[in-house]
Amino acid sequence: MLNSAKILVVDDTPANLEIVTEILADAGYTISTAISGDRALKRLEAYIPDLILLDVQMPGIDGFITCQRLKDNPATAHIPVIFMTAVADTASKVKGFSLGAADYITKPFQESELLARVNTHLNLSLLTQQLEQRIQERTAELQMALDQLSRSQLQLIQSEKMASLGNLVAGVAHEINNPLGFLNGSIDHLNDYVGDLLGHLRLYQQSDSHMTTVIQNHADEISLDFLCEDLPKVLESMQGATDRIRAISSGLRTFSRSDGEYKVQADLNEGIESALLILKYRIKANSHRPAIQVLKNYGELPPIECFPGQLNQVFMNILANAIDVFDEAAQQSSSDYLDDKLHTIEISTAVLPESKHVEIRIRDNGSGMTPEVKGRVFDYLFTTKAAGKGTGLGLAIAHQIVTEKHNGSLDVRSEIDQGTEFCIRLPMH
Repeated sequence: MLNSAKILVVDDTPANLEIVTEILADAGYTISTAISGDRALKRLEAYIPDLILLDVQMPGIDGFITCQRLKDNPATAHIPVIFMTAVADTASKVKGFSLGAADYITKPFQESELLARVNTHLNLSLLTQQLEQRIQERTAELQMALDQLSRSQLQLIQSEKMASLGNLVAGVAHEINNPLGFLNGSIDHLNDYVGDLLGHLRLYQQSDSHMTTVIQNHADEISLDFLCEDLPKVLESMQGATDRIRAISSGLRTFSRSDGEYKVQADLNEGIESALLILKYRIKANSHRPAIQVLKNYGELPPIECFPGQLNQVFMNILANAIDVFDEAAQQSSSDYLDDKLHTIEISTAVLPESKHVEIRIRDNGSGMTPEVKGRVFDYLFTTKAAGKGTGLGLAIAHQIVTEKHNGSLDVRSEIDQGTEFCIRLPMH
């Protein structure tokens, strides 16, 4: 309520203080007084009024200096100041307004004028505060909308990226499966055929102890005994190769699996392996550095209810960033220099029974991060990579997937020249 507002009256004349205090108190205002600018400023250290009535001509620091100090102090700058003065020349008024005064009352003043001006500026001050509060609320609403828009953009980018990559990988896996099925069937038949032929050849050798010289010479020429011994091994190796291709195809399908509306149970170790499969060509040695060694320490994880396709993208982003660190460090060296540092990526998974979470740690022994970079590594659009090399979305998306989609946590530990470790924790239920 305006008539319960607090008003500070500053005047060095006791009679003026008494008159102003009586008028304002009768109107319901809470009044505090000071007889000098110094005392007023001291009073304001513990008491913040809603309005100040300030005499211009006072001993010590006058009203103008007092007003200037009020406006220079962030804690009191917002308080409206009405000057009370017997000097009403234009220059004095201009000076007062330039210092931030809200109004002037000329002595001797009328009671009705005093109350009207006080009421007007209290109303204006209240409206200003309400407007500022509304602006703050609107700013907060806009910031929330902006944050939501950023999250929506991340989700859209994530969905499009995974859909494109998933379709590509699924298509490759499908194309592999067609000739793979033919090879598997052919090897099965060939095993039977070769077994029958070798059995027939042994029977022939046993039944004809007097082979002609031509046949014997040909048998020696083609190393028949070695051929009979080695041919089954060749077929076994071919079967092993097709099994490996089948495992690769299965890994591709695991990585590219599309997520539905609801979570499903999935093996996280299998998801990590599928991401490593996709990145295998990048782990190999190149012209600047040796191959990256991947050290695995997988624990026995129960199936976790999750969106496996999204978590596969998290694993992919973190592992790809670790590889990027090694590649960038190697390329900064001389082009004729082959970096012979042992590059390692350590992956460990475990169950945390006390917190009912599973934990995935991915650590590299690369160059590490500065505290500033580490503090912003999950920020939207933040990247330390050169233009065209990174979007600043990968880890932001990864953080969103882990924290918002799975109610987990994604933390990073890193020091310069000590490497970087990402720790993912996901609830088991």
